[in-house]
Parts: sequence; C-alpha cells; structure tokens
Amino acid sequence: MAEEIVAREGGYVNDPDDPGGATKYGVTIHTMRRLGIDLDGDGSVTAEDVKRLSRAQAVEIFLQHYFLKPRIAELPEMLHATVFDMYVNAGANAVKILQRLLVEMGEKVAVDGAIGPQTVAAAARAAARAPGHIADAYGIARRNYYFAIADARPASRKYARSRAGGKGGWIKRAEEFISSRYHLTDVQFQRRVAAWG
Repeated sequence: MAEEIVAREGGYVNDPDDPGGATKYGVTIHTMRRLGIDLDGDGSVTAEDVKRLSRAQAVEIFLQHYFLKPRIAELPEMLHATVFDMYVNAGANAVKILQRLLVEMGEKVAVDGAIGPQTVAAAARAAARAPGHIADAYGIARRNYYFAIADARPASRKYARSRAGGKGGWIKRAEEFISSRYHLTDVQFQRRVAAWG
C-alpha cells in the first residue's frame, strides 16, 4: 500500500497554493521537520532535504508514521488502503472522516482524529454490518471532504477540477477507492462544481 501511495504522489513539487509546501513522494517538508529528517546534515530541514528523499525512505515514513503509529492497521482490512491513503493526504482528518461516518452509522464514537479502542471496535461493528459498503461509504465521504475544501478555498479548486474542466486529482484519488457504480459521471461532476464558475 505504501509503495502505491508513493507512486500516486509522484516526485518533487513545491506548489505555492499547497499548504503542504515542498513535497516529494507525498512526504511534506513539515513531516520531515517534525521527524527531524535532515538528509544533508546541515542542521536544518529545508526544501533541499525534501529533494534528497528517496522512494524507500518515503515508503518507510508512510508505513511507520502514517499506518502503524496512527493504528490504521487495527481497523478492518477493507478500510486499510483508503484510510491509509487519506491519512497521507490529510492527516488526522482522515480519521475524523471515518469517525463521522461511524456516528452516521449509529456508532457512539468520539470525533477526535485519533484511533483508539473505541474507534477500532466501532469500525469492526460497522464493517460487520456492511462489509461490502463501508469502504465505499468512506470513499464517498472522503470525496465530499475534498469538495468542501474546494468550495471554501478557491485556490484549492485546481486539485479537485482539472484545467480541462474534468475531475481533478483529489476526486480521481478518492474514486480509486470507491466501486465504479458510485463514481460521479461527467454530468454529475459538472453539476457539482458549477458554482465554482
């Protein structure tokens, strides 16, 4: 899963509209600073360190700090890939999306962005009730999260809608984890983003 995330994320970018800043393989400069990854040994973590990051290092960072440490591995297996991918993209918001979904499914769980015994147990119960649907429901909630960001922040719309006017990277990424029957058609997508002008 971590290898697939690195492949999806791609190489080095430093988009001024992206709050993540300098990023390579999906690992942001903020993550490298938080983890103290100074690859050139000059005593500070800069964009130059991000540029030096290897694929193997990125995979290890994701596995340790975005899958095992936040306890995504303890969730039902059908949620692993989508929650993991979203955690790389949105941090604790990935867990909050899941927790809100669990609340909507009738589970009593705190929406705090942390996976603990309560979230693990609630996810297991919800998955047992809807084994063929919980990953789709999460993916749809994830897609809606991206739309909400783009609604509120015009500079982020380029991540949700391509230059040609079709689905952008965020929406395509969310739909990679949703059954095709729940993908938005071109008409549905255009209707959803029509207010953006």
